[in-house]
Amino acid sequence: MIWQTNQLLELHYHENTFYLFVFFSTICSYNFHWYLTPGTYSASERIRWGDRHRTLMLLLCGIGIIGSLWFFWQLREHWLVLSGSAILTFLYSAPKVPHPAFRWLSKVAIGKTLFLTFVWTYVTTVLPALVAGKFAITPLVLLTLHRFCLIYAICILFDYRDLESDKQEGIRSLITMLDLKNLNRLYFFTLLMAAVCAGLLGPFITLSAIISLMIPVVVTALLTNKAHLNTSDYLFYFVLDGCMALSAAIYWIAISF
Repeated sequence: MIWQTNQLLELHYHENTFYLFVFFSTICSYNFHWYLTPGTYSASERIRWGDRHRTLMLLLCGIGIIGSLWFFWQLREHWLVLSGSAILTFLYSAPKVPHPAFRWLSKVAIGKTLFLTFVWTYVTTVLPALVAGKFAITPLVLLTLHRFCLIYAICILFDYRDLESDKQEGIRSLITMLDLKNLNRLYFFTLLMAAVCAGLLGPFITLSAIISLMIPVVVTALLTNKAHLNTSDYLFYFVLDGCMALSAAIYWIAISF
């Protein structure tokens, strides 16, 4: 996704160093988050597997910390914007930290889904542009809105699947507060906005790029009913998660042949 941002916005900076910083930071934050997530309330075999291998999660979290700090130092001139991604990432997992100073965040409505969406949108779209330092404002805004809306819609499907476990953990979000009818209205409106923002990028990017942005929106919409009825880890962690990066894969194929 970061590669696609670099291509569409024509960004130039130390890409490989940035890729590695994001890679190790993701390893760290992912394992930190799931280490704090009890497998008791989940029907997911993947989450229960993680619950049985918590030592491995701590080890991977440690490796992620070391790697992210190493590459952070190499990008230290951008410390302020990089720190923003770290803060957003921590805020997503903070409600799970077993301490009163953080547990109150679990009571904040709509926070869970929005924090996660902000993190991935910021890291994959806004942050590369800020590190590069030279970019066109309008394409960046439209691509950011497109990414935010697509990721948010996918997160809604994940949160709907985790509705009962979130309630048992005491984590509040907009998804736990809305009935299915209003949730679907929010979901499809978000997908519509993702498609509109992709279309508005027409004057700035190629037709193949626009098509690549539209396809994941359509695929996600077509998977809605299946996601509501099927809690398969393969559907959510491979297909739906994959929809976030599907556009980049399609665009890479389009410009390679």
